[in-house]
Amino acid sequence: MALHSTPVSRCLDKRLKLFGLEIPDVLLVFITLSILNFLFGQTNMKLLLVWCPPVILALVLYFGKRGKPDNYLIHWLRYQVLPGHFSAFKEPSTIVPPPKLPKRKTA
Repeated sequence: MALHSTPVSRCLDKRLKLFGLEIPDVLLVFITLSILNFLFGQTNMKLLLVWCPPVILALVLYFGKRGKPDNYLIHWLRYQVLPGHFSAFKEPSTIVPPPKLPKRKTA
């Protein structure tokens, strides 16, 4: 009876990247391109107003995120938006003092 084996990729955790950018970064570049095309697509300066800003944005993202962990910008944005402290419990709506023990009579 022979052992049946199947080759498997060695890196199962690798993120999907296009042109060296992560998927949220690519979406940001293309959304910027589509909005600028909608606003300035019929002008004579289409090359300058529509194509240059997304290309510059893509280059800034590519070289700015080099050496950073996956989803760096998303985690950085969450850090900037969320409150400065975290608590394990929700803040109480009303403050209820703890119960008091009755005083013991001493002899």
